[in-house]
Amino acid sequence: MTIIAQADSCLTGPNGTAQPHYFKSGDARLFAWLHRPAVAAISNLGVVMCAPFGYESICAHRGLREFAEGIVAAGIPALRFDYSGTGDSSDIDENADQLTLWSRDIVAAIREFRHQTGVERVCLLGIRLGALLAAVVAAESDLVDSLILIGPVVSGRRYVRDMRMTQLAGIALSGSANAEAMTNKPLSGALEAGGFSLSAATVKSLGAMDLATAPPPMVRSMLILDNNKLPSAHRWAETLTHSGIELEYRSLPGLIEMAMTAPQFAVVPHAMIETTRHWLATVAAPLEGGGTTELSRFQASTPSLESFVTTLPLAAEQPSTQASIGERPVFISAGATLFGIVTEPRLDEKRRRAVILLNPGADSHIGASRMYVSLARRWARRGYFVLRLDLAGIGDSATRPGHADDEVFPDHAIDDIRSAIEFMRSQYGIVDMTLAGLCSGAYHALRAAVAGASVNRILMVNPQNYFWKKGMTLEQVQLVEVVHNPGLYRRRVFSPRAWLRMFSGQVDVTRIAVIYFHRLRLTAETTVRTLGRRLGVRLPNDLGWELEKIVGNGIRATFLFARGEPGIELLKLQAGSKVSQLGDRCRVRIVDSGDHIFSRREHRSIMEDVLSEELFTRANGAAEPAAPRTSGSAIHASVE
Repeated sequence: MTIIAQADSCLTGPNGTAQPHYFKSGDARLFAWLHRPAVAAISNLGVVMCAPFGYESICAHRGLREFAEGIVAAGIPALRFDYSGTGDSSDIDENADQLTLWSRDIVAAIREFRHQTGVERVCLLGIRLGALLAAVVAAESDLVDSLILIGPVVSGRRYVRDMRMTQLAGIALSGSANAEAMTNKPLSGALEAGGFSLSAATVKSLGAMDLATAPPPMVRSMLILDNNKLPSAHRWAETLTHSGIELEYRSLPGLIEMAMTAPQFAVVPHAMIETTRHWLATVAAPLEGGGTTELSRFQASTPSLESFVTTLPLAAEQPSTQASIGERPVFISAGATLFGIVTEPRLDEKRRRAVILLNPGADSHIGASRMYVSLARRWARRGYFVLRLDLAGIGDSATRPGHADDEVFPDHAIDDIRSAIEFMRSQYGIVDMTLAGLCSGAYHALRAAVAGASVNRILMVNPQNYFWKKGMTLEQVQLVEVVHNPGLYRRRVFSPRAWLRMFSGQVDVTRIAVIYFHRLRLTAETTVRTLGRRLGVRLPNDLGWELEKIVGNGIRATFLFARGEPGIELLKLQAGSKVSQLGDRCRVRIVDSGDHIFSRREHRSIMEDVLSEELFTRANGAAEPAAPRTSGSAIHASVE
């Protein structure tokens, strides 16, 4: 097996290369991908990409990458980057005005891009909130030549209102008693939606932003690609017709499917990408009267890869501590080039312990709500090497030939995990290895342990299934319905209102029948497996036997659930009493609050505390000294 460990490695595609690095923006360091075309550049123009915010950025990760690859296919370099406090960039003060910092980040990205490529003309491509920021920067700076705005947020006040509604909907769905109090919370306060937060200062700044009343951007040309289902920028575009900007407005499909659809179901907006490429071809031509000279100057000024900064220093846990931790991008060969970020402990750390974090669904290596970044940096400060890994076809890893992008349960996942384990052992001399993940990441950790991967511990957060057959689809009956809804339907048998809805055709009787069928099947399988264990017969798909095999190999297993998760009931159905028989070697921890991805900060903090407690417990059961609690949170969890 060949392992690529060079920090300045890159992803190579048919149209060019993508190279990861960090650059400065004020006191922060930002993570970026520089996409270089394989063909000679057609002009001195380049594109800097401004991502959307929050959950939209998680959903749009694949779309942004495809936009960048489409741009380099046209012979134009592109840069995509993470704002301060987002993605793989350094963290920020949670009370800071994020809009001010992110506007500064865009300017810093433009200057970095020009330094790395030598381009003189920069086009900003922004999506949703990123489009608003791009337009604001273009109105205040002469560094921007042109704009591509995709589904732009025109009114910051309206955007805040929509996020507030998302926040309240999430609270209501979780059954929180604070829903009414949150409804009456002043709009000037901070808000959190979909696991991502905007500070009070940011909310205030957003409320004052409105492109319809702001000065027009100081650019020569602009392309606006609006959402065809619910256009938001048409009126603003009309006001720009007399601004002197060469404006093209198009209403196209793809925005909702790219940025507002869960990553495993998201669709790349090919029509938008193709329109962007054609439009760039018209504005990227060499300037009249000096094209050849400018083009040759651009090609000659392209710096070497040695100018890349490929490490991110991070502050120590205590401000008085001089030693710091750090992060670096890595590439691993495993049939496809895998990408990851390794967070390394202090240089004087002697213990060789590591954690590999596995993708939740088709989310990239930062994890849902960016929780993997928080966990990696927290655990590195306790002496662990932590790899946030993208499985093949997910995030920033290459896709295996013959496979689709964003497969949540690929059959090659175990091979990817074994390659990552070997990389960590050979690169860092790791002797204590842990696999951890949320949802499908938990599933892959379990499957790898069952397959005999060389690990000491698996940490599984809210797994929703324990077996996956090739050919199954995510759209099939969800386990949350199979394990929960039968009881709900039984209670509604005595409800006249429910009967009225059924007779009026408002209830999908077939769906209910399918759910009951699957529940009966699970119950029957549980009975057969229990009988088989008593008779000493090991049946296939017996989770209890698999857990016994895992702990027999010296691997500690921990299941961590938010109360009410379907995986809890499914664990009881498929493993029976075997979990309790395994004792402390296989633990089930229940957090009394939280949704599937622990999207609210207070719940996520509890989850991280519990997960850290389980990680810091050594194989002999003795625990390390407890780490300081984050934000004074207390653990509200039980062992079941």
